[in-house]
Amino acid sequence: MKKILVGTVALVAMGMAAPASAADLAARPAPIAAPMMYDWSGFYIGANGGYGWSRQCIDITAVNTVAFGFAEGCKDNGGGIVGGQVGYRWQSSAFVFGLEAQGDWANLRNDRISLFNPANTWKSNINALGLFTGQIGYAWNATLLYVKGGAAVANQRFDIFNTATGIGTVQAERTRWGGVIGVGLEYGFAPNWTAGIEYDYLFRTSDSSAFVTPALAPAITAIAANTRTDISMITGRISYKFGGYGAPIAARY
Repeated sequence: MKKILVGTVALVAMGMAAPASAADLAARPAPIAAPMMYDWSGFYIGANGGYGWSRQCIDITAVNTVAFGFAEGCKDNGGGIVGGQVGYRWQSSAFVFGLEAQGDWANLRNDRISLFNPANTWKSNINALGLFTGQIGYAWNATLLYVKGGAAVANQRFDIFNTATGIGTVQAERTRWGGVIGVGLEYGFAPNWTAGIEYDYLFRTSDSSAFVTPALAPAITAIAANTRTDISMITGRISYKFGGYGAPIAARY
């Protein structure tokens, strides 16, 4: 009888201890979601603005259709730039590839007194720029470093003024193509928004221009010159990207 009583007490004690032991066991932590990687793929549209420096060089090659070599030299000057961009990027692992079109209004003015004839002043004004580029970059999550290159086009107006009176005697307007290379750093500060800074160098080959000068006749009736204008520009950019964060990091790498 005593043995049965002891056994019963032991069984009851074990039954009471079992729930307590289970309660003492640490609860399993909830699974942690894998961190999300910023996805640079997709279309984007945005605005840019900044400052540009134009370097204009002029070489007179003929006067009154007679070959004549005279270097007017080069001069640097700057002005504001503002415009927009639209493009598409796609991402493969950490590498990002893209295509972009950019258009800007510009106020890049340059003038200098002619060395050939100090009675005249050369002036030029670039009032519009277009860039059509491909990009390749490397992304650290929401940070993207990229290089770009392609074609550039600019609308440029040339004038010759009388230095003393400021009266224009010659005008010519050209749309000219060249190349562009650049580098940029961009950061995705929100799932659909990015901001960055970019440097671009626009270079164009020399182009021959003929200026008819009736106001200078009969002494000078025509001037031919090779003109070259290279541009450096630094712009801040902000863009809206269609598509936010992508797959978890573990799934992408």
